[in-house]
Amino acid sequence: MHLPNWRAGVVAFVATLAIQSGVAAQVTFASNDAAEVTYAKHVATIIQNNCMVCHRPGGIGPMDLLSYEDARRYARRIREQVSNRLMPPYYYDNDIGIQQLEHDMRLSQEQINTVVAWVDQGAPLGDPADMPPMPNLVDTEEFMFTAEFGEPDVIVSSTAIDIPANGLDMWHRPIVPVGVPEDRCIRAIQVRPVGAAKGVVHHANSTFQRPNDSGGFEATGDRASEYAMGKLGELIPEGVCRILPANSYVAWDIHMFPGGLGAAAPNAVIEDNVVDMGIWLWPADYQYEYKQDLALYGIREGELVMKPHGTAMTQGFQTFDHPVRIDSFQPHGHLRLRTASLEILYPETGRIEVISMVSNWSAVWHQSHTYQSDVAPLVPAGAVLIIKQWYDNTDHNPNVVDPDMWVDGGSRTADEMSHAWIAVTHLDEEGYQELVEERQANQERRITDQD
Repeated sequence: MHLPNWRAGVVAFVATLAIQSGVAAQVTFASNDAAEVTYAKHVATIIQNNCMVCHRPGGIGPMDLLSYEDARRYARRIREQVSNRLMPPYYYDNDIGIQQLEHDMRLSQEQINTVVAWVDQGAPLGDPADMPPMPNLVDTEEFMFTAEFGEPDVIVSSTAIDIPANGLDMWHRPIVPVGVPEDRCIRAIQVRPVGAAKGVVHHANSTFQRPNDSGGFEATGDRASEYAMGKLGELIPEGVCRILPANSYVAWDIHMFPGGLGAAAPNAVIEDNVVDMGIWLWPADYQYEYKQDLALYGIREGELVMKPHGTAMTQGFQTFDHPVRIDSFQPHGHLRLRTASLEILYPETGRIEVISMVSNWSAVWHQSHTYQSDVAPLVPAGAVLIIKQWYDNTDHNPNVVDPDMWVDGGSRTADEMSHAWIAVTHLDEEGYQELVEERQANQERRITDQD
């Protein structure tokens, strides 16, 4: 599985944060008579395509992995992280729900087995002639989609603010102009804290607004994006439009945590903290039928309260009076969230379909899991989205600093949240039926081809 160089733009914490928790590895271990696995022939390509973008000078990884000598030095550590699926940091379950995702960072089981076998055999170099050429790594401060789409068409920056080394959670809510005079459709979008700010920015929500007659601003009803620690960005499928309104402003809602969070936090004053938004646009004559939007779907039924050394589970429900396509799913919580899922209930039959599961959720690696367009869930009018999240406030959770505390729902880092960000394409009945029939025809074609 080759992952492009856009991952050099990932804004997140280091690879070995203590906040990560282990999962049981599903690995085929090497035996003494196993075929020889060498770095040059088998492992170098895996490291180059999946590790070097973060583990290099200026990257977010805690050590460099640019050479065989580097990889050999950290071989046991690499084995542990890879075999437990902690690296690369993409914690979507491998055996539940839809598996076809855009920009999927997970290693295949074959790649994991290869790395494990290499380490178990003593991490040999092999024949240097087998070594693949070094990749052309893009600048660590570039936006992640630059290699794919070029430079952003628009960059919208927040106003600068200093973040102290210690103190309580802070919020910064500037409103800045976009500078686009006509309605346009967004192709991709990435929000990233700049430089050291990535260690103190908890999240950065953004909506489009316009000036009103009273001298203030009012929302257009269109959301730009949502950023949380570790998030890569968002892709909008071809044929739909997430609207960038003409002459709009971005209203930022930036949550910052003085001193940072995790082992990579700067724990120092961060001066001139800025968050950038890169926007890639479809051409001005881009044709589309349906609108896509990104929305926060709250999933609490009642209060979210955890007693000391306790656990909790929340669930929520969402229906639409028209058919929709679910384009992406991103659960959100803080330090005590462990697992999240998305299901669909079809009332006519009572069938429940599990769409996505994230069993080893991480507070420092939020991901917008974007479904490939030919498998993105098609939801008929009246069907019910079921969103569930599970929390752990015990000493079994390595993210919990003090399990003796009561925990309530709230916006501070020490509080908890219970919602999901979901990108939805809003269809009509005709469009829904066309997509259903198209998929059925594709499935029949695949079956025929196999015969």
